Amino acid sequence: MLMQAELFLLDTLIGFFSVALLLRFYMQAFRVSFRNQVGAFVVQLTNWLVMPLRKLLPGLFGLDLASLLPAYLLQVLLLFAVFSLRGGLEMMVSGDLVALMLWHAVLATLRISIYLLIGALFLQAILSWVNPHSALALPLAQLTHTFLYPIRRIVPPIAAIDLSPLIAILLAQLVLIFL
Repeated sequence: MLMQAELFLLDTLIGFFSVALLLRFYMQAFRVSFRNQVGAFVVQLTNWLVMPLRKLLPGLFGLDLASLLPAYLLQVLLLFAVFSLRGGLEMMVSGDLVALMLWHAVLATLRISIYLLIGALFLQAILSWVNPHSALALPLAQLTHTFLYPIRRIVPPIAAIDLSPLIAILLAQLVLIFL
């Protein structure tokens, strides 16, 4: 019972911080303005880790690896903690197991990224109905535009209702099935 509580707390903390790091990565990759509440929150939450890492780890093709790498390493840490708390350290000597953990951390990072996209799409759809001129509407639109634009070219709005977020969420769910 205590082990489950420890794993729950560790998963929650690592998951929250991984989402913040990945959100920072995607906001920079998609050129989303940080001059909003979410951007300021993400920057203040992750600056202590990202800023020193930028000195050691330069960007690659305009991508902020100092935000992406810690999110991945946190997933590796979580998998290692889960494995060790469940009594799997004696099997850790195998190089295959380490490679498998590293690969599962890649998949976990991709899953979090897709859940982040689904959350942004869902929040954007809700805001478009409730308050389309919200302070979060523009950053969400900038974050999801890359995914919605190709769908909007194929499926135009029907009676002034944009179905592209729904289609993008369905496609993201399909990708999650394969991950």
